[in-house]
Amino acid sequence: MTHVSERSGAGTSPTGAGGDRQPWTAGTGRQARKRSVSYADAGVSIEAGDRAVELLKSKVRQTRRPEVLGDLGGFAGLFRLDTKKYKNPILASSTDGVGTKLVIAQQMDIHDTVGIDLVAMVVDDLVACGAEPLFLLDYIATGEVVPDKVAEIGAGIADGCRYAGCALLGGETAEHPGVLRPDEYDISATGVGVVEESEILSSERVEVGDVVIAMRSSGLHSNGYSLVRHVLLGAGRMRLDVVIDDFGRQRTLGEELLTPTKIYAQDCLKLIAEAEVRALAHVTGGGIPGNLVRILPEHVDAVVNRSTWRPQPVFDLIQSKGRIEDAEMEATFNMGVGMFAIVSAEDADRALATLTGRGVEAWQAGEIIEGSGNVQMVGQHTRG
Repeated sequence: MTHVSERSGAGTSPTGAGGDRQPWTAGTGRQARKRSVSYADAGVSIEAGDRAVELLKSKVRQTRRPEVLGDLGGFAGLFRLDTKKYKNPILASSTDGVGTKLVIAQQMDIHDTVGIDLVAMVVDDLVACGAEPLFLLDYIATGEVVPDKVAEIGAGIADGCRYAGCALLGGETAEHPGVLRPDEYDISATGVGVVEESEILSSERVEVGDVVIAMRSSGLHSNGYSLVRHVLLGAGRMRLDVVIDDFGRQRTLGEELLTPTKIYAQDCLKLIAEAEVRALAHVTGGGIPGNLVRILPEHVDAVVNRSTWRPQPVFDLIQSKGRIEDAEMEATFNMGVGMFAIVSAEDADRALATLTGRGVEAWQAGEIIEGSGNVQMVGQHTRG
């Protein structure tokens, strides 16, 4: 939440405190009724929105990039694109939300992490084509604007933008009384990035003999939560505050489910600079096979060996509680891998060293072979 359009003087007279004149007046020329209906009576508080903006301003400023013009308060966010850096700059855009993971946040009354999830879903789609994320615009719809809560959501978005290296350029918060309950909200965002036309990553670059490198996820990320809630909280009757021994560190189910999505944008940009990266696949809805197939040309297959990694315990819990088939798990969840990089065989070691140096757990998970544009999942995950 960044509210680039701030309203002033709502509910005040034309002259404010200290005699300062407000920038506008409105009147009908008729004597006012003793009891008139206000916007607040309909459930919308402009003052609450303004308060939320004030609480968030310092966080938003921490995401500022040199290209940003102006400050919060305009009708649009302004960003100067440095065209001298590129021969043929191509703008990339992506939009997304967080989905029903928000239900868990609302049930636990924890709101400062879902903004990170939101940014991750957008910027890691941008970097998948090789684009550097430049700026992001957010949107929050809520049943009632509670300034502290909205500021927590916005602070998470700002944190995510800092991790991704992009500016939080603006946004909007909408109060929807009668449509959403006072404690309900939904969030979405749109991001814009830039990439040199000759450096766009795509399936056209992928060749037989390339190496498939996997980057570990932080957990469920932001996909499959409708199934998670059905299996664990519905049919499984589990409580969010129950401590799960397999999670370690006295971690509750709710804490695990709210683990923020890993943001790979800056790591992938560094990887692109250091190694011959053919393509990147952001693992979201559709799981590993559903997303990896999107970057394969028709004449090759990607072979991914499950035995090269162990998914986090939360995946075992979901599968066992729901008695879910392996194929359904892999079509719904990331199963421990949030991003794949296809790199040349010659640069595989350099790629792994680059990611390891940045603190990203990464490994060689497979290879590219001749085929027909399919993903072959082989082997079995290690257990225990």
